[in-house]
Amino acid sequence: MEQMLAARLHVPSRTLRLEEVPRPQPGPGQVLVKVEAAGVCLSDVHLIDGTLTPRLLDGETVTLGHEVSGTIAETGDGVTAWTPGQRVVLYAGEVRDGVTYTRGVDYDGGWAEYALSSADALTPLPDTIPFDQGSIIPDAVSTPWGAITVTGAVRPSEAVGVWGVGGLGVHAVQLLRAVGACPIIAVDPSEVARERALAIGADLALDSADPALRETVAAATGGVGLAAAFDFAGVPAVREQALSVLAPKGRLVLVGLTNRPLTVTDGTRFSYFQQQILGHYGSDMPVALPQLLRLVNGGRLDFARSISDVLPLSQAAEAVERLEKKVGNPIRLILRP
Repeated sequence: MEQMLAARLHVPSRTLRLEEVPRPQPGPGQVLVKVEAAGVCLSDVHLIDGTLTPRLLDGETVTLGHEVSGTIAETGDGVTAWTPGQRVVLYAGEVRDGVTYTRGVDYDGGWAEYALSSADALTPLPDTIPFDQGSIIPDAVSTPWGAITVTGAVRPSEAVGVWGVGGLGVHAVQLLRAVGACPIIAVDPSEVARERALAIGADLALDSADPALRETVAAATGGVGLAAAFDFAGVPAVREQALSVLAPKGRLVLVGLTNRPLTVTDGTRFSYFQQQILGHYGSDMPVALPQLLRLVNGGRLDFARSISDVLPLSQAAEAVERLEKKVGNPIRLILRP
């Protein structure tokens, strides 16, 4: 049987290893994709450090990587919609028997030379979009897109805040500008992140430690507050701060993951102003991916600045360490087999 390289996580020991494994064969209704680019996400870091644990994984080891682009290598029986050589972006997950499985978490992902996919869990990648930019759209871009357009239901001219201008938050700023939010206020303790937010389209960038933050937000919103606030940091203190500057009937959307408790310090104020806290995870891939690819292909969005570096698959552990320690303040690191 033909072999391939894959970066695999042994979940009980949280050990990441580059291994030679059998190259998968597409079964009925499946396609085999030759991986051209795979994003490194903070969720991958959390899987390795134990913050996240797969819920649906069959076994103890999984090939990481849920942001994947490539070309069709082979098709299984019954697959007529795809032919070898087509450029594609894989969904970050698949629905099986009504249950959503996450690629690279609950089943093998794209930190490998080849990856399997259900034939209905991928979408064409236009020739005009490079593989590295296409690969990050299934999570780094589509997750904030879903949070903004569906969960947060942001409307034109609404005042919004983005806490955490990292791999997801930086794209949220771009996407909020695309849907007409105004003003867009980015909040991050990192000066580099704040400068990045302004360069990408934020109207204002504030330090979360600034004691005048509430007053500054009030001034920028005419004393009303934020119609929507997005937590991409997954930090309890962020959520309390965001709640303190919400407008009446404002929405706090939780995107960053944490296992820490959520606290509403002033429950009376929260209820009186009829505010909401909304959880968000992922996106509706069949809808979000084509939408975003059209916007990129049409010149409305450009994620070239999001690709901080491209590394060979053999350096997967280094990529994880660089992201975890914020070496060079990367937005997205890409692995290329």
